[in-house]
This record gives sequence, structure tokens and C-alpha cells, in this order.
Amino acid sequence: MSLEIKVPPVGESITEVVLSRWIKNDGDVVEMDEVIAELESDKATFELTAEQAGTLKTIAAEGDTLAIGAVVCKIEDGGAAPAKDDAPKAEEKAVVAEDKTSAPVAEKSSGESYATGTPSPAAGKILAEKGIDSAAVKGSGVDGRITKDDAVKAEAGKKAETPKAAAPAVAAAPAGARSERREKMSPLRKTVAKRLVSVKNETAMLTTFNDVN
Repeated sequence: MSLEIKVPPVGESITEVVLSRWIKNDGDVVEMDEVIAELESDKATFELTAEQAGTLKTIAAEGDTLAIGAVVCKIEDGGAAPAKDDAPKAEEKAVVAEDKTSAPVAEKSSGESYATGTPSPAAGKILAEKGIDSAAVKGSGVDGRITKDDAVKAEAGKKAETPKAAAPAVAAAPAGARSERREKMSPLRKTVAKRLVSVKNETAMLTTFNDVN
């Protein structure tokens, strides 16, 4: 058994509406009181809900103008919302356990410590005079510390790499260039346009200029 869903009365002066968009697609299983579409009149936009649970069969298309009481769609009885696909908990636990066992424990690099790559005071002074970055020098001291001999032997050419030049900025579009897009006017926008034109035609337009010396 199928139930027809019609355009409900939305106001005394409103005789037709526009189907702005389908929220549910043809063939979808819907629940009772679930929103299935949006209708737009010249005064407001409102939602169309399912009056029973079942399978949705659309009749009207998006953008169609429908009179009050016109059939929008049908809902065929017998459809039930699909049960949520719950993954087996045992499988989830197995995956988690596998991830835990397979994840390697981070190990500290052998021979590295806070002193690695750090110059001694004397070495730091020599590197500063030569203009050499300590990151470019390999230390031979304890735990990789940079000694005075390392700084003396360091070549002046071993400087830190200069950052790459930034990519040129994309040229901005000319100020006068505009992009146009045409859209079909909704009933609400048509009403607003009529009111604006009416106000302009019926209201006296007056401009006053005052010159002060």
C-alpha cells in the first residue's frame, strides 16, 4: 500500500509552491516524520516530511511549480530502515591488539644526547667568527659534542643552507573583472523584487544639495 504525499496548505494567499530540492532520493527508505524535501513559497521556505515509514517514490522534480494539494511523491509501505551495520566487537578487539603488538617502540638513537651537535664555548666563538653554522659541523667530542679542534678544522664554506626563494605570488585578477552567474529566481526573491520596484515607483525620490562657502 502506498501513501501519497501532497503539498500542504501553507497560507490563505498562497496557491502554489516550488520544489526547491529533494533531501531524500528516489528509492530511499525513510522514517515517519523524516524530512524528505524542501518547498518554497513567495513568503517562506518550509520542509516536507514523510507521513509514514517506507520507500520513497518521487513524482515531482526539483524546480517544479506545484499547486496546493498536488502530489509530490509516494511512500510505499513495507520498507524498513536498514539496521546499522555494527562491526563485530571481537574483530575490533583483534585489530586493536594487532596494532598494539605490531607498533614498534620508539628507541633512542644510539650515541645521541642533548650534547650532540652542541659546540663548546670556545668552539662556538670560533664558529661565530668564521660565520659557520654549528649544524653544518660534525662533532668528534663526547656524545657528538663539537670541540675546539672541530671548529678550527671546519671550512668557512660550510654554512647553513639559505632558504629557497619564495614562489612568485600569483598575479591578482584585474579589479574590473567580474564573473557572472545566472540562477533561476525563487518565488521569495520574485516577491522581494516586486516590493522593491513598487517602493521605488510609488515613493517620491528627492535629492537635496547644500552648498556652503
